[in-house]
Amino acid sequence: MHWSFRNTGKHSGAFNMEFDESLVRSLTQGGGNPTVRVYGWNPSAISIGWNQRLDEIDTSLANHDGVDVVRRPTGGRAILHSEELTYSVAMSSPAKNVLAVYNDISQALVCGLKKLGVDASLEKSQPHFPSWYRSTSSVACFSSSARYEIQVKGRKLVGSAQRRYVGQNGDEIVLQHGSLLLGPDHKRLTKYLKLSDESDRARLKAEMDKKTIDLSEVLGRLIAFDECADALSRGFEETWGITFDLANLEPSTAGAFS
Repeated sequence: MHWSFRNTGKHSGAFNMEFDESLVRSLTQGGGNPTVRVYGWNPSAISIGWNQRLDEIDTSLANHDGVDVVRRPTGGRAILHSEELTYSVAMSSPAKNVLAVYNDISQALVCGLKKLGVDASLEKSQPHFPSWYRSTSSVACFSSSARYEIQVKGRKLVGSAQRRYVGQNGDEIVLQHGSLLLGPDHKRLTKYLKLSDESDRARLKAEMDKKTIDLSEVLGRLIAFDECADALSRGFEETWGITFDLANLEPSTAGAFS
């Protein structure tokens, strides 16, 4: 099986979501290769989950500030994409359930992070989502961790979401993508949430301060996008026993905090 690695650099929210969906379309139609992609966002963007209400976001303020707002094809909650590396994986997944694929991908990411000197681990517990969704905090992805999501010192470093599709031959196709925090700007999301009062905003900001961590804090330095991308590609190859097609290795134009 030929695997592709695509480093597509920084693009708009609409471009990034359409590109991920195009990878899935190729696989569902019986073409294309399974692909690991990494990318950034220009301008910064808020993405919301497939089933999340758009009216939870102050789109007028976001537009005023030049922040894109886009809906993901996957589930999950709102994320401000700014100082991060986003990954996506598009592949067929016979006989593996959602959590098994989460675990497989997280193990590869952890392997890549260890090459950067990051002592990352996987969350073992699962929140009670019906209760969590009733809380103010549930609007933001990085206010909680689900099973097999990646943490450092008990704080969330990577947030991910997954969706399943059916191919033309009945094969199950997976799209999973997630945000690896390079810097702390994801916390600015609280500015764009429609909350009942400012005390809720301050409480959510405090939760994100407490529950999230980024690579600049972990490593004590700014990390270049391509340095991180290279480590992750090697993590997937080593963990999954695959070799990416060299023709599909594409250097980005992104620098640190992209």
